[in-house]
Amino acid sequence: MPSPVRLGLLGCGVVGSGVIRLLRDHQAEIAARAGGPVTIHRILVRDPKKARGADVPAGLLTTSPDDVVAAPEVDVVVEVLGGLQPAGDLVLRALRSRKPVVTANKELLAKAGGPLFEAAHEAGVDLHFEASVCGGIPVIRALREGLAAEKIDRVLGIVNGTTNYILTRMARDRRSFEEALQEAQAKGYAEPDPSADVDGTDAACKIAILASLAFQTRVPFEAVRVEGIGSLNTVDIAFAADLGYVIKSLALARERDGAVEARVQPVFIPKEHPLASVQDVYNAVFIKARAAGDLMFYGRGAGAAPTASAVLADVLEAARARASGVRVHAPFRLAAKPVRAGDDEAVKCYIRMQVVDRPGVLAVIAEAFGQKGVSLESVLQPKAAAAGDSAALVFTTHAGPEKSLHAALDRIRRLPVVKSIPGVIRIEEEV
Repeated sequence: MPSPVRLGLLGCGVVGSGVIRLLRDHQAEIAARAGGPVTIHRILVRDPKKARGADVPAGLLTTSPDDVVAAPEVDVVVEVLGGLQPAGDLVLRALRSRKPVVTANKELLAKAGGPLFEAAHEAGVDLHFEASVCGGIPVIRALREGLAAEKIDRVLGIVNGTTNYILTRMARDRRSFEEALQEAQAKGYAEPDPSADVDGTDAACKIAILASLAFQTRVPFEAVRVEGIGSLNTVDIAFAADLGYVIKSLALARERDGAVEARVQPVFIPKEHPLASVQDVYNAVFIKARAAGDLMFYGRGAGAAPTASAVLADVLEAARARASGVRVHAPFRLAAKPVRAGDDEAVKCYIRMQVVDRPGVLAVIAEAFGQKGVSLESVLQPKAAAAGDSAALVFTTHAGPEKSLHAALDRIRRLPVVKSIPGVIRIEEEV
């Protein structure tokens, strides 16, 4: 009988409880795939008396980190604490103790992953992180293994289920942003403090990880341009539909002229694009590769069961590596490439303005665009949007330098005939 693989869990919250339940419910299948039994040796918790989402024998719980990260009986450390600390220090200690680590912690990897990968390399062990991006969707494994020989041009995706649910409700049921957010919170799709989701920082962590893998360079979280969805309006969503688009909060990354760009923002995408049909809390990642062509990975990107499934897939990988004595992954040491803001690239844009309702206004605004080199593709002046002495104007631009667009908008905001510019959304034609 092969010796068991003994796990040490750092944390026993939603994901940790999911791991325990999957191990309990699928013991035989997991043992067969791991080449031997997989058991839990210790679980680090803050409060042993707290109620858990899974039945856990009290003897497995500990409040001492050394019982997990330093115990010789622990073969693989599973980090499901979340956050930067104490998770970062504990993962580092485990790696330096030559224990492979499985983590679902996107924030840790995006913001402080460099020293962890270096420690794994120096210790000769693996740091597994499939569950850190899109839960049970195996996109990390695809980038690290299946597409390892590929030249990838672009990675883009819907990687936050909360924002996708909110935008789905706004588009399909004409809910306001506030109403859709409250529904998401009531259903457990959004936290009481939803800022990490709606502000885009959660997705920024994920695209930083995906971009680092796709383009083989360290893309720090701080280099990702981030724009949330809090300013979106059902009016803009309706105009998007009229123009043949859908608004989605996309995480995008690409390599151009030897430099990498990464951003998260709401954008117009064509209705016929596969990502346009991704609804509710589902996630999808779309990859443009030179040889393999267009690929899309789709599924539930969050929740206890999908994330726990991805964690255990990594545990099985670590168990097989332990049995063979060979590391599963090549050392994750990345080349240095510049990461730039991308504000010199050509962009196409949708712009909605509230203006004074009188003759000649359109000509004044069009002249201001032209003076800054911005070419207009279309102009709409919906009658239903008029209110009192103001009216709405909707523009779409041809692709042009983003700096020129910003300069034009700065000038137009100062025009006496312009009351406000409540909607400026990028149009992605080449997604």
